[in-house]
Amino acid sequence: MASLGNPDMLTRKIKLWDINAHITCRLCEGYLIDATTVTECLHTFCRSCLVKYLEENNTCPTCRIVIHQSHPLQYIGHDRTMQDIVYKLVPGLQEAEIKKQREFYQKLGMDVPGDLKGEPCNLKPHLEPQRNGEVKSEDTAHKDQDKQEEDGDYHRSDEQVSICLECNSSKLRGLKRKWIRCSAQATVLHLKKFIAKKLNLTSFNELDILCNEEILGKDHTLKFVVVTRWRFKKSPLLLHYRPKMDLL
Repeated sequence: MASLGNPDMLTRKIKLWDINAHITCRLCEGYLIDATTVTECLHTFCRSCLVKYLEENNTCPTCRIVIHQSHPLQYIGHDRTMQDIVYKLVPGLQEAEIKKQREFYQKLGMDVPGDLKGEPCNLKPHLEPQRNGEVKSEDTAHKDQDKQEEDGDYHRSDEQVSICLECNSSKLRGLKRKWIRCSAQATVLHLKKFIAKKLNLTSFNELDILCNEEILGKDHTLKFVVVTRWRFKKSPLLLHYRPKMDLL
């Protein structure tokens, strides 16, 4: 048996191409960007690739299982863990993607979103371990980091989206203040919780939110909705809400 005290016996170097099949998109054959997983079978693709594919199909591109007969986009979700793994394994991929996105916004003459102006949002600098000659413990450093995040700007530096929330059902009342402005990184689920709280509903799961008469998935970010459903039309982004309807 290998000695547990010998670190060389516990590690094994592998080449990147040995795991490429697990971190690439089957549709574009590139490394996963904005990794999105089909909840039915757990196969993962680039979000833009999968959404484009599902506009004309309702099956998984890998295993061909039916995701949903009529609303497959309701059954996919952003896979943050997988995306973090891909960015850590592939050198320079995240920086290259941020550069592409920055050039895309500049080409359209639009302001670059706040999270793209500086460093990647998930590459946070380490806290300084020493202050006034004193060495901080790891627990103290984590507490200071949590405090620093609590005192942050609550995503005010993110790209912002103006939204109009209209009710299109006689069974629900309209919001007193239907115009809101929030981070483009907020999701449809956040909006559901917001509306449910304002209307004193027992559960946000009782709601559907639609754009152009299409039900939006709860994991869709507002940025994703603007790009793929609103298609950069003039503000505000018009969304409708109604009581949830069971999909056949």
